[in-house]
Amino acid sequence: MATPLLSLTWTDHLTGRQGFLVVDRLVRGVASGGLRMRAGCTLDEVTGLARGMTLKEALHYDPASRYVPLGGAKGGIDCDPRDPGAYPLLVRYLRAMRPYIETCWTTGEDLGLTQDLVDRAAAEAGLVSSIQAVYPLLDDEAEARQRLRDAFAVEVDGIGLDELAGGCGVAEATLAALDRAGVPATGTRVALQGFGTMGGATARFLTRAGLTVVAVADLKGTIANREGLDVEALLAARDAHGTVDRSALRPGDRELPGEAWLAADAEVLVPAAVSYAIDAGNQERITARWVVEAANMPVRPEAEPLLTARGVTVLPDVVVNSGTNAWWWWTLFGDIGADAEEAFARTRRSMRALVERMLARAEADGTTPRAAAHAIAADRLPLIAERFGWFR
Repeated sequence: MATPLLSLTWTDHLTGRQGFLVVDRLVRGVASGGLRMRAGCTLDEVTGLARGMTLKEALHYDPASRYVPLGGAKGGIDCDPRDPGAYPLLVRYLRAMRPYIETCWTTGEDLGLTQDLVDRAAAEAGLVSSIQAVYPLLDDEAEARQRLRDAFAVEVDGIGLDELAGGCGVAEATLAALDRAGVPATGTRVALQGFGTMGGATARFLTRAGLTVVAVADLKGTIANREGLDVEALLAARDAHGTVDRSALRPGDRELPGEAWLAADAEVLVPAAVSYAIDAGNQERITARWVVEAANMPVRPEAEPLLTARGVTVLPDVVVNSGTNAWWWWTLFGDIGADAEEAFARTRRSMRALVERMLARAEADGTTPRAAAHAIAADRLPLIAERFGWFR
């Protein structure tokens, strides 16, 4: 991995906890990437995520669109988001990072943090917005900001459009892989790790496409039902961290240990929670045909070749979960309006084309989907640099 443009470690003066910021590169002076909060977050983790953001931005580059890719960046805080001191720590971190957020780093929700929480903490830290660095690149800042506010206010059946955009992208990536393999959606079984922002929305879209969700893992363990879980009932019974109230379970639903999702009798496995969930040891438990990386970096590098050798296809995070980031910028730059159907149509079209291109290249090159995705991004990066310039 190339050395990032900027890498820093911040130590909180009150608690001694650490936070990190990595800017992989800048395009037109700006980089994009969310802020995560989790116990055990490291600089190496954030560095990998920042590089992934550079690739995600490049993969969605379309010269005909108003949205112009930014560079890649990422922030991270080593703290359990449920800790009583988590919010004040978030405010202090954002206050410390204020010079970067004001000038070159646009950020938002990621693992452990909601956009509402980031926005509230950013305001308390004296920031105009967590994405204010991109405002000078907009044709009409006031109009663009209002369009994004309107989009965040949209809900579909009780879930915000900002959550649904990412889940729509993950689901479409899954459906594109099934279609290419000639596997019908109806009857295909899915197991998910994580039922928060990304996992919950993904479960809804997959269920509505005809797939059957047979297992969902949250902080309390795994909920399973071979005949299929009632996804909408579980969505209605989850808390802000994606934990399901067990009183909502039906008689046929079973409670299993936390890692039971790995060995679920399903064709599709969707890790949608933490990084590094699948390693060289526990990958042996997986019997699914596809692992769809809705989370960032859920499959460790040493585990992927082992899965590939067993015939398990890993659809990489750099493509699968890129829909959320793209939706933000399509909306802000004016490629789409604050409308759910327009957002879903654009997401489906873009994700379908990207997954098809990735899988076709992997087949032609005799390599993995991840290697193919990285190659596609590598082909586009010089075009972006030539047109817009960057600092690396």
